[in-house]
Amino acid sequence: MFDIGWSEIAIIAMIALVVIGPKDLPKVLKTIGQWVGKARAITREFQKGVEDVIKESELDEVRDQINSVKNFSIEDQVKETVDPDSELADAFDVTMDENMAETEVEEKAAPEKGKSAKKPAAKAKAEPAKPLAASEKPTIAAPEEVGETDKDKA
Repeated sequence: MFDIGWSEIAIIAMIALVVIGPKDLPKVLKTIGQWVGKARAITREFQKGVEDVIKESELDEVRDQINSVKNFSIEDQVKETVDPDSELADAFDVTMDENMAETEVEEKAAPEKGKSAKKPAAKAKAEPAKPLAASEKPTIAAPEEVGETDKDKA
């Protein structure tokens, strides 16, 4: 901080000894020490206050980043990337509204049939393929047999 060497301190001590006198010098040094201690305490308190403000602002930034991650929506990001001006969404909304209106008109025009008579077809459950036994090995057709049909064989 201050660039004071030992030679300057010795000169200041000799001048203080002559001006203040040997009798009052310890009291003066004690008072100067107390002032320096108070100045250091004030400096420490100020630095701690500045560090707290910095920590608080960093915590606010971290909190904002966490909230932005929590509120992240991949759907919104894709929409913003693909259609930033919402032109496509507006075009699809118009066509969807028109299609919905046409469907409603067709439903009103068609006579109602028994809704319970039609049931959706049940989906067939796919079974896993079973391994073939040794006697059931598949045969590979020779190239000349590939074009033949049942009538040709007879």
